Amino acid sequence: MVTIAHISDPHVGSPYFVPNLMNRVIAELNELKPDAVVVTGDLTSEGFRQEYKSWVAYAERIEAPLYTVPGNHDSRNVGYLHFEDLIGPRMWSVDIQGVRIVGMDSSEPDQNEGKVGRGHYEWIHREFSAPSELRIFVLHHHLLPIPGTGRERSTVMDAGDLLEVLIHAGVQVVLSGHKHVPYVWRLEDMYIANAGTVSSLRVRGYTKPCYNVLEFDGGEVKIHRKFPFGDGQVMAHFSLSGAQFHREHELPVQERTIPVGE
Repeated sequence: MVTIAHISDPHVGSPYFVPNLMNRVIAELNELKPDAVVVTGDLTSEGFRQEYKSWVAYAERIEAPLYTVPGNHDSRNVGYLHFEDLIGPRMWSVDIQGVRIVGMDSSEPDQNEGKVGRGHYEWIHREFSAPSELRIFVLHHHLLPIPGTGRERSTVMDAGDLLEVLIHAGVQVVLSGHKHVPYVWRLEDMYIANAGTVSSLRVRGYTKPCYNVLEFDGGEVKIHRKFPFGDGQVMAHFSLSGAQFHREHELPVQERTIPVGE
């Protein structure tokens, strides 16, 4: 089985960042021992170098390999230069036991909106051209609207074209972050999993800080949502053959209720 943890939007440097949550997640990840940790951006609050250094101090304590794309907050104040210097390339690909993962920077300097751009479509298609058991695409912004996130400017500006590129490339899973709301959509044979914020209290409605864990075993994929200091639940369970699919159905963020005792 291949296990991939998916964390997003820690926002180190923000007044809403909670070090205790980040420390707990690091301990949980090291206990889980995933084959990789994918980080879908917004490591920082304003893209400043010191914020990046603070994030690196946390990231270095994670024992599994990290694969990271920047978010819109990371590209503020020319912060993408610090990303390249302290984190690594903003576009990358990696193979993990038959799983092909391709990461792409969807951020634009000093803008909240994102874009991948047609100049990268051929590269994406080429990176997925080799045979693999599972193909995963990683970016920060949404490809589909997420409930409870307001106006739909949270999707990449070229979402339609990019979706077509990914489907033709045989991508089965897309991992993203951005609006701090965990959710899973199915579009044709592709599953788009959004992660919540891992360590910030800048959350919407009754959502809580959380992260995702993807398990791939024998053609079956499970995506779990995990709460720091708490339990988890299955967000999606599907077969790559398309024979079955289950997604946890949730009320919109503003309509959810808090169980008694929380």
